[in-house]
Amino acid sequence: MLVLLQEGEYLLFAMLTVALIISLTFHEFGHAAVAKMFGDDTAERAGRLTLNPIAHIDLFGLLLVMTVGFGYAKPVPTNPRNFTSKSADLWVSAAGPMMNLLLAILVWNFYLSMIGAGNALFTGREVLVFFLLLAQINLLLMIFNLIPIAPLDGHYILPYFLPERLRPKVNSFNRRVGPYALLSLVVLSLIGLPIFSWLSTLSRALLPYISWTG
Repeated sequence: MLVLLQEGEYLLFAMLTVALIISLTFHEFGHAAVAKMFGDDTAERAGRLTLNPIAHIDLFGLLLVMTVGFGYAKPVPTNPRNFTSKSADLWVSAAGPMMNLLLAILVWNFYLSMIGAGNALFTGREVLVFFLLLAQINLLLMIFNLIPIAPLDGHYILPYFLPERLRPKVNSFNRRVGPYALLSLVVLSLIGLPIFSWLSTLSRALLPYISWTG
């Protein structure tokens, strides 16, 4: 992202930053809201049941996104002992990626509907770029977080699709190895190997499938 500043693309840098903040905020809010639905108010008491970006954005994590392309927001605290359902962990974990999918669908189809209605405020190239960025970043976050490697959301979701006898072994292995595996993949990506290039390709490929208007 910082390359954009070096190239004088200040508006694009600003739009990308805003889109990232919105996307990360909705992702974390999704976790907090569904945890509350399943009886755990830990996130709410920590001030995380809000769409205020200040509650969710980690400045260092955001800086990492801007500099190296990978980062994070503040993890939402939960207490599984408060959950009212055995499958609550599945839904709380899935809530972040699904919130990103929902936001991508809503913002992109809102833009398309405004264009279809001939609204002059939405005809500029900059408006198209912003809504396109917002939709694709949300799709990208959804796909990335569904990767079943700890500490990503997908590693909580994967065990529910495995035979029950395998779940403890997979969970234990993922907790021990997952963070190192993910870090290794990120480092390999940063030095030039196309480890995660498929994420961007898939997020772009999904865009026509969430376009319901226009």
